[in-house]
Amino acid sequence: MFDGILFDLDGTLWDATPAIRDAWNQAMADCGGPQRPPVTLEEVRACMGLLRRDICARLFPGASEAVWDALSSRQILHLTQALAAGGSILYPQVEETLAALSRNARLFLVSNCGDRYLNAFYDGHGLKKYFFADLCAGRTRRPKADNIAQVVREYGLKAPVYVGDTQLDCDSAHAAGIPFLHAAYGFGAVEGERAADSFAGLPAALAAMCPP
Repeated sequence: MFDGILFDLDGTLWDATPAIRDAWNQAMADCGGPQRPPVTLEEVRACMGLLRRDICARLFPGASEAVWDALSSRQILHLTQALAAGGSILYPQVEETLAALSRNARLFLVSNCGDRYLNAFYDGHGLKKYFFADLCAGRTRRPKADNIAQVVREYGLKAPVYVGDTQLDCDSAHAAGIPFLHAAYGFGAVEGERAADSFAGLPAALAAMCPP
């Protein structure tokens, strides 16, 4: 059986895209630009899983890095306030499923987000108790594959698996040398991998792919 289950956050455990969209638009209003149409939900979903610098480059391609920094600072402020007020949606049966999985394996959260966003997830839904540890790109400044590998190494995992919803998640898991389970209910399409169609379906999907 798997001794460590590593989770992505966005599109795997929750959907915070409406709050993320609104926070970017509030940040643009705060900063007086750049001049572009309001950020849409579709644009936000297309950016999920990317590092913050890459998100800024995609949403504001003509702006300077100084502008990106200003926008990013305001966006995360508005976003964490919205998330603390309940501006996110957990996928159905997340807590019950995490509780069941944590009885037989250590659970970890490995995301490309920052610490404030990660803590907003914990604080908003009271789920930190199910996770043995976490690691995020905002803390390490390294790509997801490196962070996955660090968790596996640091905690001595012998049979880990990564659960995520995007091709980047899949590629990162394989680059770190561990198997991948696609959260097919999330934002991204992934071909040729075992998948779960709901969060509640994760235990059965993991059982079907786990080592003896």
